[in-house]
Amino acid sequence: MGKTKKSYKNFKPQKQLTLDNLPNVYAKRSNKPVQQKQITILEIQAIIREDELVLKVGFKLNPSKTAFSKVNLDLWFNNQQISSRLIRIPQGPLSADELELPLILDLKGIAAGVYLIRVEMHELWADGEKLSFTQKEITVQYVPQTRESRLIKIPIVKSFGEAYLTVVSESDKNIYREIEETMKKESDSKRDEW
Repeated sequence: MGKTKKSYKNFKPQKQLTLDNLPNVYAKRSNKPVQQKQITILEIQAIIREDELVLKVGFKLNPSKTAFSKVNLDLWFNNQQISSRLIRIPQGPLSADELELPLILDLKGIAAGVYLIRVEMHELWADGEKLSFTQKEITVQYVPQTRESRLIKIPIVKSFGEAYLTVVSESDKNIYREIEETMKKESDSKRDEW
């Protein structure tokens, strides 16, 4: 019995593994430095249609799209946040590291003027911390169109009928008529033979 008690005294229980203290097996194996994740907004393109603003946000994910699963996009209009969306990053072999996201803003009721549009992109961590944060701004001049300004003052020609227009003189017309009459007589005579 004495021996059994001694073995219990030397026994050190291991600390239980939890999600907070899992061993980092991948960090020990790789000797390469870990590249920091980064989101880069390449461009914001703004196209104004009658009462809509179409934004195309082009962005790049570094080191690659596989390092990201979701990215948060916040849209600001004149320093007021108007939208916050979570974007799932496609992981298939056909998707690229550079992506483009179209956004459409309804501008009905917005007065004419110059407006500041800001796009913020980041990854959200579990505790709400923003990782890989980036932002880009553009200014847009908007002039609302009324119904009267959209009316067309001059009609638009849609088609001319024939694609090719041929001008023929009177002597050429007579030759064409004779050819047509000859062809008609020949076809009538062939019918009689049947």
